[in-house]
Amino acid sequence: MTMSNNNSESAFSSSFIWGVATSAYQIEGAAAVDGRGPSIWDTFTHTPGKIIDGSTGDVACDHYHKYAEDVDLIASLSVDAYRFSISWSRVQPLGYGAWNEPGFEFYSKLLDKLAEKNIAAHVTLYHWDLPQGLQDQGGWLSRDTPRHFAEYAAEVARRFGNRVATIATHNEPWCTANLGYGNAQFAPGIADTALSIQVSHHLLLSHGWAMQAMRAVNSSAKLGIVLNQWTAMPATDSAQDQAEAEWEYARSVQWFMDPIFKGSYPQKALDRMDMSQFHVADNDMAEIRQPIDFLGVNYYFRSYISTEVPAKKPEGKLGFSDMGWEIYPDGLSDLLLQLNREYTDLPPIYITENGMAVADAIQDGKIDDAARIEYVRLHLKALHDAIAQGVNVQGYFYWSLLDNFEWNSGYAKRFGLVYVDYETQERTLKNSALWYRDFIQNQVAARINPAHFLGQRQPRR
Repeated sequence: MTMSNNNSESAFSSSFIWGVATSAYQIEGAAAVDGRGPSIWDTFTHTPGKIIDGSTGDVACDHYHKYAEDVDLIASLSVDAYRFSISWSRVQPLGYGAWNEPGFEFYSKLLDKLAEKNIAAHVTLYHWDLPQGLQDQGGWLSRDTPRHFAEYAAEVARRFGNRVATIATHNEPWCTANLGYGNAQFAPGIADTALSIQVSHHLLLSHGWAMQAMRAVNSSAKLGIVLNQWTAMPATDSAQDQAEAEWEYARSVQWFMDPIFKGSYPQKALDRMDMSQFHVADNDMAEIRQPIDFLGVNYYFRSYISTEVPAKKPEGKLGFSDMGWEIYPDGLSDLLLQLNREYTDLPPIYITENGMAVADAIQDGKIDDAARIEYVRLHLKALHDAIAQGVNVQGYFYWSLLDNFEWNSGYAKRFGLVYVDYETQERTLKNSALWYRDFIQNQVAARINPAHFLGQRQPRR
């Protein structure tokens, strides 16, 4: 992979957006404060045996009370944008019925603080935390939930749609369906593959209905969705590995992309899926296929497909993250180029999540996370390569701003640019935060060729 030495060919233009990202349940805490209702993650984390370290998000990073300090941290990184999610049950405790004004007031204050620092807000409506009140009525298995979601989306767009840059309907609906309903790894903890397929359809339907509902309130925010995606690479040249890789890509990436951009599910996936619980109403696909203003892509790793027993493992030439995920930056450019070939009407793309879990530790008041710096550097090189080949990527958000509650891993895994001491809630910038700040400052102030700065591995002190 090469990067041009010609400044005029710089992929990261002056309009390119640099940001950081978080989600509500992972950082906010204040689980029962100011009228917030419980979500499925409150229920799940309080069920013994569900979370590896036995923790909950009751306090998390206490962002609900420390949001002003956290926005100051964001501003210190010189980023343009902050991506965060709204806790549905904080603004509508049951997921239907009355709105909770103190919940909306929290987000209004957060938006005020971001505007004060000239940081654009990128909002996600749903980052996996369904109100428990809706789960009690069937959750995402009920077609009523997409209807309630559309009402919630319209209310957020009505209140905040002229104060935020973008609104995404869902973050990674693949995870909601497959980890929440397919293997019970995530809330609500159901293990039924057939049900997970129906849930995925209702998630997509809710996206389509929400897009229409938000358009109707005429806000200025750009509207879209965020999908976790990967390439599927066969481990060998065998026909079996190739076929399995194609199936994996179809059931994971195309399963969510095709309905949005083509108005149908991929036949290659349908041929091998358990459709016993699958129901699509007559007009559903047209309802899902709504124009979107942007596509958010979350990338962490490739899918490495082997049909051998035992399965071949990826070599991991660049190592593995603390999550056990292979570090494979070329997969980002491979994915973006594949999407660009396959979907001719793609809107602008944001890399809405990309980051690395590292077993960070403070030594002499510092966190030397050189592996994370190298991870980001290599993934930005891959991103530069894809843009240079014509993919319209307009922004990059590092995941995540803060160490936080990492779902079923609890607090054992750290993705943040900022180290959080969960006992004291003290925040400490890691070396990767300083590197990211320096990179952005050089981009914005000097407009240097990224090829030069991406070669620098350590931050200025």
